[in-house]
Amino acid sequence: MAPSPPSAQDDLAALEALLAGLPGAVVAFSGGVDSSVVSAAAARALGERALAVTAVSPALATGELDAAAGVAAAAGVAHRVVTGTELDRVAYRRNDRHRCYHCKTDLYERLAATARAAGGWVVLSGANVDDLGDWRPGLVAAAEHGVRHPLVEAGMGKARIRAVAALLGLPSAAKPASPCLASRVPYGTAVSAPVLAQVDRAEAALHALGWAVLRVRHHGDRGRVQIAGDELGRLDAPGERDAVVAAVRSAGYREVEIDPHPFRSGSLNLEITPA
Repeated sequence: MAPSPPSAQDDLAALEALLAGLPGAVVAFSGGVDSSVVSAAAARALGERALAVTAVSPALATGELDAAAGVAAAAGVAHRVVTGTELDRVAYRRNDRHRCYHCKTDLYERLAATARAAGGWVVLSGANVDDLGDWRPGLVAAAEHGVRHPLVEAGMGKARIRAVAALLGLPSAAKPASPCLASRVPYGTAVSAPVLAQVDRAEAALHALGWAVLRVRHHGDRGRVQIAGDELGRLDAPGERDAVVAAVRSAGYREVEIDPHPFRSGSLNLEITPA
């Protein structure tokens, strides 16, 4: 008989034990469930020697900063905001398959400086074992900056992480993944502040209509809408499809395509073979 998986309480205790010996921790904090659990565990293990840092740039979707602040308060961790400058990097704007490397390099340079100024603290990320099978050039940037991944070290995937978040009562426990807006731009299409703002407007308009989990993929003048499988049936109701098209056009897209297939996170990576 296979051994039972660790309980959420066991996983939380293991995370706290991993972090307890650190001089202090600076957590790359998006407000998503992964970085929320790392931040909460760091605060429990280290007290005032734990700091969650959120980078704000045009790639951050509307509402995400306020949500992150709320999660940090619930986690009991100090929260700081820094300005992300990834758009100043030509290699990032070029948007090849290494875009996330350049973004994370920008982030980790800032967090490493914060950690040094605090007296040799350690930079932590919310990467988990489920991330290891995908194309994640940001992990290369993490390795170059000495970033540790406590969830990977504890062998935790998303389901166990959500269980710990629920145990702690974190608002992010059931929060869908919300990667940066640049993830809506296909590789090879240049990333710019106006493009990111257009995607943000389109998605915000759809959220205002009550759609919960979605992406608007940017293809020049065409916005391609992807909707979660459990919400696709709503499109068959009278007026719903037209409302989606109108919402996306209100963001400046001349053409709107609604993908008949369910949204799948990381779909832009499907054509990439990790090297």
